[in-house]
Formats: sequence, C-alpha cells, structure tokens
Amino acid sequence: MPVAGPSIDLFGAFSLQEIRRFLRRARMLPLCAFVAVVYALASMLEGGMLALFPLHGGTTVELLTASGTGQGWWNYPGLLVIAPWGVLALPFFPTVAMIVVAVGVGLGMAVAGALILRIVRPSPEEVARSKAVGVATGLTPAMLSLVTLGSCCTTTAAATGGIGLIAQASGTSTANLLLNNWYLGVAQIAIVWAALLGQELLLRVYGGLLGLGGSDPPSVRVVAPPLDRRWVLGAVLRGTLVVGGLLWSISMLAEWTTQSPGSAGVGWWFRWIFQHQLIAGFAVGAGFFPLGAARLARLAREGWGRALGVLLLGTAVSLLVWLPPPLPAWGLDSLGSQLVGALGAPAAWGGIPLGSVTGAALVVRWALEYLLPAGFVIVAVLAPDRAFALLRATVARPVPTAVATSSLDRASLSLANGPGERPGSPAEAP
Repeated sequence: MPVAGPSIDLFGAFSLQEIRRFLRRARMLPLCAFVAVVYALASMLEGGMLALFPLHGGTTVELLTASGTGQGWWNYPGLLVIAPWGVLALPFFPTVAMIVVAVGVGLGMAVAGALILRIVRPSPEEVARSKAVGVATGLTPAMLSLVTLGSCCTTTAAATGGIGLIAQASGTSTANLLLNNWYLGVAQIAIVWAALLGQELLLRVYGGLLGLGGSDPPSVRVVAPPLDRRWVLGAVLRGTLVVGGLLWSISMLAEWTTQSPGSAGVGWWFRWIFQHQLIAGFAVGAGFFPLGAARLARLAREGWGRALGVLLLGTAVSLLVWLPPPLPAWGLDSLGSQLVGALGAPAAWGGIPLGSVTGAALVVRWALEYLLPAGFVIVAVLAPDRAFALLRATVARPVPTAVATSSLDRASLSLANGPGERPGSPAEAP
C-alpha cells in the first residue's frame, strides 16, 4: 500500500498530479490514450452499447431526449446511430462514466508500462529498488475496473457477474441495479479513482526509490520500512480499511435506488451522512493517510476536538449495537438490529429485515463494511496509539541523505554493483 506522509499535498494527490507529471516525463501519454480507447471499445462491446453486424439501408442518427415513461432519466439525452456496420447507443451518464473509467484505466496501465520499462532497462542504482510493488500498483486500476467491465450499459449476460458482485457488496439486488444502472457507473468511477489514488501516493512517496524523482528536497531521502510481519499485517489492514470503507461509502448510493433522498426523514440523513460517510471517510483516510488520520484521532481527544471524538465514537457505536425502536424505522442502520432481524425479531423489537444478500456474502459484508470500519473508529478514538501501531509500521520515513545512505542504502548499492563490490567503494559514497 502506498504511504502518505506529512509532505503529501492533498489537492495534488487527489488530482493525480504526480501520475500526470510522470507520464509527461516518460512520454507515455500516447500509450495512455491507446489503452483508454481499447478499453472503451471493449466496454461498449461487452455492455451492448456497440453492436457490429451488417445491416441493409443507410445511416440514421437520432438524438433521444426522454424515455416517454419518466424512467431512466440519467440515460438522456442519448445518441442512437444505426448504420450498415451495426448499432451504436450512447446513453448520457453511462457514456460519461465509461469515458472516465477508460481514462483511469489508461493512466494506470501507462504508469505500469513505464515502470516495467524501468525494470527491463534499469540504471545501476535502481537494481535493488522496490520494483514489484511499483508494477503491481500500476496494474491495480485496470484489475479493479475489469470487475465491472461492460456494466456501464448492462444489456448482456456477460456483465452479470460484475453486477452481482457490486450488488452483494452494496446490500441490494442485481435486479435493482439493472433497473438503476447509474449506480454501476458511479461504483466504477469510485473504485478506479481509489486505485489511481493509491498509485499516486506510491509515486509521491517511493518515487525516489523507483528512480522517478520526487517532490522531496534533494537533502531528504525516503527509507522504506522493513518488510517484516508487522509490515505485512499493517499493509493488509490498510488495504481492507480502504476496500471496506469505499464499499460502505458507495452503498449509500445503492440505498438511494430504494429510498428517495427527497422524501427521506432525519433518520435516513443521519444514516447517510454520519453512519455511512463519516465512518467510511475515516476508514479510507486511515488506509491512505495513516499519519494524518492518527493526528486527527489524537486531536479528537483534546480541547474542542473532543466534540469530533464524541461524534465519531457515538456514530460508530450506533452502527454496531442493537438500536431500540423506533430508531430503525426512522432509517438508522446497525449491525445489532440486523442480527436481531435475522433471528426473526419484528420491527417492533428493533429488528431490521435482511435484504437480498444472504449466506457467506452477508457475513463478509457485515465484517468488511460494519465491523471493520466502525470497530477501527472506536479503537482509534479510545486508544489511537494502539489503533495506528500496525499502520505506522508500513509508513516510509523521510531522513537526511547522509543518514539514508547508511545501512539500508549501502546494502542496496552493494547489490546493484555486484558481489565483487565491498562497502566503502566510490559508488556507495553518500
């Protein structure tokens, strides 16, 4: 997992500034455009937006402004083209989502290609650097986007696997997502953008180790943490916090397909703003920016920050414990009330009926989207040092160049120069 230290520029990171800079320097923008076009075409073919088959007659181009039934408003205005080579259908929001996702995949694959070239043709001081992490993170946006390939226009059975996966993660049904397919586009954008943010942080923090240059001053080097058991456990925790928090955040949008925000009461809005976004935001922030989240957790225990701590703690507890009636009927959600509902308790006893997700998928959703984010928030507020101990084990340390070229860099340079070189050679000089 990439590391976000104190020097990370949040606006630049969220706008993928380092990825764009690196692609310009590596002259990989043409590859980015090529991959984006190929992915867009594959997505259109897979989703049924583009169908290639011979037709008789001329070319017809029609702009569709409404469905006539008032349903599927996000698809309009749409463009329909019927030509001798086939049919092209471009509904509005699915097309926008497909373009955004295709650009994201192009960015991720272009960075992966540039890193692969650096591995194939490395300079001597790059031989011992962290290559596998760079390539894997570069491929991450493309891997995640393939889960929902073609679901931007869900008219074929080939995309049903990806839609079913999103439906189970969001606590809704596949049929509901097929009817409200705007949610699939939003989910695609959120997942791919989160993967690109992880790639951006990798380049920002470990760019020097990868020979890419970085935003740190020349007198500062980044030393990667030791790859031990604590690092592995911390990396797994960071990854699951990001995944669980992201899924919990976008599941709010799935709830909008059954509960209209315009007619929702105070309970529903508390559920969406605090139980969903506040808890998910803290979990995702801790996964991407562990040092910043740790400072925020400590701030929540001091002075006026205690109000934030009380809000975080109260919201997280409400998401886990049983809520007495009529709170569930007002829209509040909780794992405890769902468990009571699973045992057959009626709504009058505070039970929340289970949706279409059952079995192992439901247990995984409870653990990943309820227990993990809310439980982490509780521990972070009550004992921040203990909550962030494993996460800190994955954080790279910026140190002065003279210190960075001691034990860790000497070992790396020794590997780069071959077994015949010994400590003290000119190549190892600070």
